[in-house]
Amino acid sequence: MLIWSLVIMGVASTAIGFVPTYDRIGVWAPVLLVALRFIQGFGVGGEWGGAVLLAVEHSGGNRRGLHGSWPQIGVPAGLLLSTGLFALISAKLSNEAFLAWGWRIPFLLSIVLVGIGLFIRLSVAESPAFREIERQGTASRTPLLDAIKRHPREVLVGIGMRFAQNVLFYLFTVFVPGYGEKTLHYPRSTMLGGVLIASVVGLVSIPFWSYLSDRIGRKPVYLAGGIVSLLFAIPFFQWIEHGPAWVAPAIVIGMIGHDMMYGPMAAYFSELFGASVRYSGASLIYQLTSVFAGGLAPFIATLLLARHGIHAVALYVMGCCLLTVIATLFAPETSKRSLAGST
Repeated sequence: MLIWSLVIMGVASTAIGFVPTYDRIGVWAPVLLVALRFIQGFGVGGEWGGAVLLAVEHSGGNRRGLHGSWPQIGVPAGLLLSTGLFALISAKLSNEAFLAWGWRIPFLLSIVLVGIGLFIRLSVAESPAFREIERQGTASRTPLLDAIKRHPREVLVGIGMRFAQNVLFYLFTVFVPGYGEKTLHYPRSTMLGGVLIASVVGLVSIPFWSYLSDRIGRKPVYLAGGIVSLLFAIPFFQWIEHGPAWVAPAIVIGMIGHDMMYGPMAAYFSELFGASVRYSGASLIYQLTSVFAGGLAPFIATLLLARHGIHAVALYVMGCCLLTVIATLFAPETSKRSLAGST
């Protein structure tokens, strides 16, 4: 499944670089783009679940949070690479050339990462927990349905827990740069620079909070991230509007609250399910939330901004964070659970 999901993600990403313009094929251009983005979403959903499960299940019991954070670091690392490449291309090309063909280059280069990923993953063995349920013959034939039937509470709680994290990520990395550039008329480099700095901080922040969750528990760290993000929602947009110099500090602090949830998430969601349905259960939480939270967040924020102003966007963020805080309060503490067992 890891190999399939990687290929799906890589092919869709590369294909975006080949999508014809609206001038050439009309409305089919945005239709193709949206379709490829959906395919990317399916790919990354399966890819995330498999990657974090391998890291968590191969880990020792006392460091599952830290080891599970390494796949999570792929997000700021990928964001740093992609945003840095876009910033470089944008700086080297005129705005007309960038919009005409320069934006395609990062997508086309993603095929290189697909090859590297395949080479690594073909050499990785199944985890000990999964090999054990295969040996016992207790592997589920319908893991997705079994995850829903056996763990409905965990699925619902997990979706609520991830809601704010997913919304925050897409607002900070998609909506806010566009808002700063088009509405506040800040330089594109200022907005991209804020995202880049936050990505560098995330390379340290994500494993730190994950390590802390091994020491004091998943729930306190995750809950603190939701509360920090809730309290910082209004100051965040106030800082952004205060001037270009405030963009980077606002995004960095906002992403630290995000990282407090995203870091421990890999181990936390893995520990909610038994081995036979763990892949499907964790991926189900990830995928469903991506569709209804992060996938819609930039559109909702843009609509709220146009109709009610930026304060409405801040209230939307606060509502999402409140949902996550409430869901986390209902979540069990899982850091001491055994990953053995199929149920």
